[in-house]
Amino acid sequence: MVSTFSEKLQSHRSIITTEITPPKGVETSSFLSDAKKLKHCVDAFNVTDNQRAVMRMSPLAVGKLLKDAGHETILQITCRDRNRLALQSDLLGAWALGIKNICVMTGDHTTKGDHPGAKPVFDLDSVQLLEVVRKLKEGYDLSGNCLEQPPDFVVGAVSNTDPTQPMQHIKLRKKVSMGLDFIQTQAVYDTEEFACFLEKINDIDVPIIAGVIPLRSAKMAKFMNTHIPGIRIPDELISRMEHAEEPLQEGIEIAAQLIRELKNMCKGIHLMPVGQHTHTKELLKISGSTSGRQYNGQ
Repeated sequence: MVSTFSEKLQSHRSIITTEITPPKGVETSSFLSDAKKLKHCVDAFNVTDNQRAVMRMSPLAVGKLLKDAGHETILQITCRDRNRLALQSDLLGAWALGIKNICVMTGDHTTKGDHPGAKPVFDLDSVQLLEVVRKLKEGYDLSGNCLEQPPDFVVGAVSNTDPTQPMQHIKLRKKVSMGLDFIQTQAVYDTEEFACFLEKINDIDVPIIAGVIPLRSAKMAKFMNTHIPGIRIPDELISRMEHAEEPLQEGIEIAAQLIRELKNMCKGIHLMPVGQHTHTKELLKISGSTSGRQYNGQ
């Protein structure tokens, strides 16, 4: 029986992942309740790492709590807040806590978050951090010192899907060369553009999980177009949101439509809700998506 995230990546089945945002405080019942409701709907929960440079509880702690509750977790780890010593320490700590899946990213600059005066670290970038992970898996730290026992992470990275950005494709290939097991993308709103992106990187033989963010309003869509790199929401979808009698429900319908189209184009879907998972189960039901669906993509 296929059970772990690693096994599901290697199977012929479609994958659904989603995100858990750590709390801004020490109250943990809300995200544990969300995860419990979705346990049989998704294959793994990404735990975000001070997403958008907003201070929240340690993703290591949240990942451990989710694991203890029986959930498969993917620890996001960013380069923004730690130097190479701290990054390696947290990676080894994650493995010791039983967290075996990680997703590496550079991270938003501190000026974009709620502590704009904080000094960003960026000792390494995402490609260099992937090299660190590769060395750790080989049994060495970044300085070449032997580890007593190496971790064996399932390793992911992120990418936007703009087919007109060749430098991004070059960077993605550098990430792949460091040894990736999966790629999660920025939110996709144009499946034709996504198909062009897949064509541009058709030499990359790594499972791709397409991102989807349900829209809540036309204002949100316009904000994302302006402020979030790598996202382009077509005017047609913004118009649908502007003219909708119930924008929230329209956003769910748009997301469901995208999921139905995307799930046949790649390995699976990475669902990134805004706030809590109030409508996630409904969205997955409308889109006809459940954990472990048969995979028909490339």
